[in-house]
Amino acid sequence: MTITENREQTTKQINRVCKSLAKFMHVKDSRYGSSISDPIHVFAKGSSDDLLYARIDDKINRIRNSEELRKNDVVDLMGYLVWVCIKKGWFSFRDLID
Repeated sequence: MTITENREQTTKQINRVCKSLAKFMHVKDSRYGSSISDPIHVFAKGSSDDLLYARIDDKINRIRNSEELRKNDVVDLMGYLVWVCIKKGWFSFRDLID
C-alpha cells in the first residue's frame, strides 16, 4: 500500500491505522495487564514514568540496531508514545494545528 495524494483516501488510511493501534493496545492491556500504568516492580524498581521511558529507549535502540524495520517494533513504539500522551494528559492536539 502506498501513501496517496487523494485526501479522502489519506483520511481513511490514517483512521485505519489509528483504530487498529487502539484495538492492539486494548487487547494487549486486557491480555497482559497494564504494565505501563501499574508496573509490578519485580526487577525494575523505578517509577512508572521511568519504566515507560526506559521501554521507549530500548525500543528505539532495537530499531536503530536492526537491519530491517519491523512492524512489531514500530507498533510497540507507537503504543508507548500513546501512553506518554495519556500520562501527560495530552488528549487533544488541536492546539498544535496551524
